[in-house]
Amino acid sequence: MFRLIWTASVHTRYFLRRYMPTNIALDAIRTRRGLRWGVPAMLLALPYLYGASVVTTLIADGAPDWLHLVVLILVWNAMKFTVMGPVSLFLLVRARTSESRDRRIERHATTAGARA
Repeated sequence: MFRLIWTASVHTRYFLRRYMPTNIALDAIRTRRGLRWGVPAMLLALPYLYGASVVTTLIADGAPDWLHLVVLILVWNAMKFTVMGPVSLFLLVRARTSESRDRRIERHATTAGARA
C-alpha cells in the first residue's frame, strides 16, 4: 500500500511539475537567464489573489462548496510567485558574485601566465 501511495505521489508531482503553467514559469525564473524576472513575476500574484477574492465572493453568494479548492489553488499560486521574488534576488546576487569571482580568478591566472 505504501508503495502504491508513493508511486501515485511521484507521478502526480511529475505531472504538476511538467504541465502546470505556474510551475513552468517558476522553473523558467530559476534559470540563470530568468533570475532577473523574479521580482516582476511577483506581480503575477495579484491576478491570482483577485481571482481568489472573486471565487470567495461567489461561494459566499451560494456557489458550490467545492470552489474552496479553487480558492486554495489560487492562493497557493499567489504565494509561490510572491516568495519567488526575494528568492530570485538572492539567487541572482549569488550568481553574479560567483561569476565575478570566476572572472577575477581567470584574469589573475591570465596575468600570472603572462609574467612567467
